[in-house]
Amino acid sequence: MQANTGRDTKPELALRRAVHARGLRYYVNRRPIKAVRRTADLLFPRLRLAVFLDGCFWHGCPDHHTVAKTNAAFWAEKVATNRRRDVDTNTLLAAAGWTVLRIWEHESAQQAADRIVETYTKLR
Repeated sequence: MQANTGRDTKPELALRRAVHARGLRYYVNRRPIKAVRRTADLLFPRLRLAVFLDGCFWHGCPDHHTVAKTNAAFWAEKVATNRRRDVDTNTLLAAAGWTVLRIWEHESAQQAADRIVETYTKLR
């Protein structure tokens, strides 16, 4: 588990490159609401757009989540807690006027970047 990093993962870097190539500029790993300890992977503060890139294992992807073989009960609870926190984060940010985009790590970086650009354009 030591090798799992909290930021700059391969899917994050691919997404950031794709979004940057489309001409958008953003903040990386920043809190949308300073008082709330939740960090967005990409943040567009002027438009109040927060983008989260969720890992399939860590956030319980309906298509790709695998059940841990070792210490299964612990990991099942960990994923359930992460999913509850994701819902809570979406609710908190929406109440504060933010638009939240959630992207799964298995999604194509190009398609995800297209979704971000589309949402960005609508909010402008």
